[in-house]
Amino acid sequence: MADATRTHDDTRAYWDTRHADPDELASGGRTGLDRPGNEIFYAQRLGTLLSLIGDLSSPAAPLFVLDAGCGKGYFARALARCGHRVDAFDAGPTAVDHARAEGGGPRYAVATLDEWRAPWPYDIVVCVDVLFHVPDDEEWAAGLRNLASLVRVAGRLIVTDTVGDEEPAEPTTRGARIAHRPIAAYRAELEPLGLRHTHSRPYGFRENRVGFHVFTRTR
Repeated sequence: MADATRTHDDTRAYWDTRHADPDELASGGRTGLDRPGNEIFYAQRLGTLLSLIGDLSSPAAPLFVLDAGCGKGYFARALARCGHRVDAFDAGPTAVDHARAEGGGPRYAVATLDEWRAPWPYDIVVCVDVLFHVPDDEEWAAGLRNLASLVRVAGRLIVTDTVGDEEPAEPTTRGARIAHRPIAAYRAELEPLGLRHTHSRPYGFRENRVGFHVFTRTR
């Protein structure tokens, strides 16, 4: 347990340091990409995410959306601009401070994936490029289960990991901070909680092997 705690603290410190980068996209985007490259990467993911959420928007009945692991709030602000009511949280206080300073509608908080609680269920819970940055299996499972508990009946949990032909049959690691898990691992955690895997969509960005997985609550 001590090792897991140390890993958790190291991970939080690593991301808090990255989010201190004044470039909003570089701190939460892909290392090694220049600013134009990250602009394309963010825009492409956002477009795919919006297509998965759908184009319904009503001022009288907005979708309740949670952005889990929001970083500096790029996706949260975009979802709010689309008319949704957005809560967002991140484990890094530096990222959340930046997001709050940007404004744009979302309500922000500092929390880990397994800590967030809400007085209402969400229509959509999104967690973009976060879960495969949780190397500890117990911490990953606890965070995933908590996100699942926040989704209303017929609502959707949208997470990202490897998809399609590139999807691993077993968990694979890249360095000390990345652990890609197969869809079977997600299903094993989520199906007993009433969420069924209904769709996958790759990013389609250069050589990136990651994409969106959509789980819909059926009960």
